[in-house]
Amino acid sequence: MADVKILVLGGSVFLSKAVAADALARGHEVTCATRGSSGPVPEGVAFVRWDRGDPVPGEIAGTSYDAVVDVARMPSWVRTAVAALPDAHWVFVSTVNVYADDATPGGRPGTIALREPQYEDSDLKQDPEAYGPMKVACEQLVRDGAASWTVIRPGLIVGPDDPTGRFTYWPARLADGGEVLAGGRPDDEMQVIDARDLAAWIVTCAENRTAGDYDGVGEVLPIGDLLAAVAEGVGSDAELTWVPQEFLAEQGVEPWMGPDALPLWLPRPEYDGLGSHDPAPSLAAGLVLGPIADTARDTLAWQRATPDAATTGMDRAKEAEVLAAWHAR
Repeated sequence: MADVKILVLGGSVFLSKAVAADALARGHEVTCATRGSSGPVPEGVAFVRWDRGDPVPGEIAGTSYDAVVDVARMPSWVRTAVAALPDAHWVFVSTVNVYADDATPGGRPGTIALREPQYEDSDLKQDPEAYGPMKVACEQLVRDGAASWTVIRPGLIVGPDDPTGRFTYWPARLADGGEVLAGGRPDDEMQVIDARDLAAWIVTCAENRTAGDYDGVGEVLPIGDLLAAVAEGVGSDAELTWVPQEFLAEQGVEPWMGPDALPLWLPRPEYDGLGSHDPAPSLAAGLVLGPIADTARDTLAWQRATPDAATTGMDRAKEAEVLAAWHAR
């Protein structure tokens, strides 16, 4: 593959940083454009300081790129950037939150209706429900303005450097052993994707100018199998105690993320589809998935080596309280 000139809009945090690192490792010419306030970009890439609310810097607008990778959530940001660089192949990183249906398993692009687009910017701290609709709008702005494009809609992205801590909870908790609270049923389906696998595929799409809409998701697994793979990766012999969702709700346990949450647990059946998108089209388009056990091992190593590593979820006291109530029911 000939060297590709790639502009990463971002490059200092999690997925966009992994994209820049992967592209650089393949020998491509990589530039990262970011505010510079969230940490450094990978060593060896060019850096342009840009707050996306400001006009496009001259060194970007005056340069021809083969591909642009964008993870933006604000329509105004995407509109401005696409207008400045319409001739590049755009790989736009969207989200499965663009889908209006979270309940139907096995969905893929073209089989599930999208939310109505929101073309105006919203403050997500004030209006978190705007996230999916704004991403729908961003996708369409890329389709309308770029010479060619790939839209990738990730599900739950995991691995080292994860700023949400949703997956990180599980390697850390299982590594400590003992009785571990697990939510719902072990055959409830869930999928995760390592940021490094997703980043590698994004770079491949940039290289090949891959066209179309795809879900950036991992293998669909019973969550019992997923957690077993995590336990294998961290060398854990912990015992999982599965507690029904109705009881968890009675005990004040929150789903997905937060200080009182049990991460990866989702209420069923209303969220049966959120963690079970069909990965087959993406695998056919070049996505390669590594073992979850490896992701868990590396995530735990990063978490232990990083004092401020993000971890969400309930503390041990809350977990013990819920388990005691379950056994005493």
